[in-house]
Amino acid sequence: MALNMNNLPGRVRHARRLFLWLTLALAGLTLFLGSVHQHVNAQQPSAPTGLVLTIDGAIGPATMDYLIRGMERAEADGAELVVVRMDTPGGLMESMRGIIKKMLASGVPVVTWVSPAGARAASAGTYLLYGSHVAAMAPATHLGSATPVQMGGLPGMDEQQPENNDTEAESTTDSAADQDAQTDADGESAEKRRGGTAMERKVLEDAVSYIRSLAERHGRNGDWAEEAVREAVNLTAEEALARNVVDVVASSLPELMEQVDGRTVVMAGGEQTLNTQDIELERADPDWRTKLLSVITDPNVAYFLMIIGFYGIVFELANPGSIIPGVIGAICLILALFAFQVLSVNYAGLALILLGLAFIVGEAFMPSFGILGIGGIVAFVTGSIILMDGSNQDISLPTIGGTAAVGAGFILWTVVRFVGLRRRPPVTGTENSAHQRVSALDDFQPDDGQYFGHVRFSGERWNAVSSTPVNAGDHLEVSAVEGLTVYVTRAKAEQEAR
Repeated sequence: MALNMNNLPGRVRHARRLFLWLTLALAGLTLFLGSVHQHVNAQQPSAPTGLVLTIDGAIGPATMDYLIRGMERAEADGAELVVVRMDTPGGLMESMRGIIKKMLASGVPVVTWVSPAGARAASAGTYLLYGSHVAAMAPATHLGSATPVQMGGLPGMDEQQPENNDTEAESTTDSAADQDAQTDADGESAEKRRGGTAMERKVLEDAVSYIRSLAERHGRNGDWAEEAVREAVNLTAEEALARNVVDVVASSLPELMEQVDGRTVVMAGGEQTLNTQDIELERADPDWRTKLLSVITDPNVAYFLMIIGFYGIVFELANPGSIIPGVIGAICLILALFAFQVLSVNYAGLALILLGLAFIVGEAFMPSFGILGIGGIVAFVTGSIILMDGSNQDISLPTIGGTAAVGAGFILWTVVRFVGLRRRPPVTGTENSAHQRVSALDDFQPDDGQYFGHVRFSGERWNAVSSTPVNAGDHLEVSAVEGLTVYVTRAKAEQEAR
């Protein structure tokens, strides 16, 4: 049977159209079935979900960033609650306040659980417990020691003593006399700590008001919270439960979920009842971003990264093509800016630091014999001191002093170097000709009280004039140059020999 070649192109086009229509129909059917499946799943009740976050170590900007992102993720996923598993010695006040602010405004209840056995919720951890919707602890854990303290400062500095010794003695006596009745039903101390300085009193009273407001919001023991701030007292898990400091004592996550099921908590929009029966918990451990932030958000580390980044960029611009200083400087500068994003930075201090560094570098390229350098050191030290706004995250003063000392040493070396260069004789031009040694090529001929001849100077034959007779081969010394003529005198060695 012969094949009709004339109808072959038409058949191919028809097959292509048929294949295209079948593909579109199959795609539409798939989308329709998928939407039906989603609709059926949406109608079926799903098990509640929860997100488990972990605090293991000091609370800082990295911890705040990690917890805030975790709570936002829980809100976006429609989770039933967030469990914060905590073991911390404390941390920065600014970071702790940022976390609690997010907790209070969160649409998802937050359960803070001090775990595992042997863990603690000291200092800032106590505030987090009071700020969470449900406060829980595992057996053999403790909390307390919530007195705010100043971090940094010079090493070896003693705590400030009261100015009036009589007052100190009286206070000590009163405390001893009141020891028999120092605690009431709530264990409140009769002699309360008020602070030795005006700044300490301000910080202490602010902390007391803050933790009391958190206790009142969630119906917990505010008197003990004040005692934890003023007297740095501690409680075990069982004692905290008995004194209404925490809500639950649970040794495991399933036990914790069982005990909080049906509990009513106070949210930003009103009360909410927890449903944790058959809840599915998902762990969200700290990622690389949190681990990186935990290192570079140390104020001293961020400070050094900024300085290294600045000098790396300057050295790269001064020596184009070096590559290594530019690469290291750019990476360090970006990391420093990333750290400053989550730190409480005073931008006036940052501007003063950059201005001071620019003046120090300018001293090397445009010597002012110390004026630019001294101004740069003053601006640098001032900016470093006021760089961090937070009262308990200041840069260490020895770090500032050491860095400033290195800069001052660099300036001193630059000034001494330039002064030494100014004292050195010129190495090029006619100014360099003075005191150069030359040799006479012939006997100088007298004329009008002077002697004229030729000398070899810098490998060339020059006309020469001398005030004394000169013989061929004599060693002479150039005293001046005028045009193509040099004025010479007899070398000192030959003068002494004669």
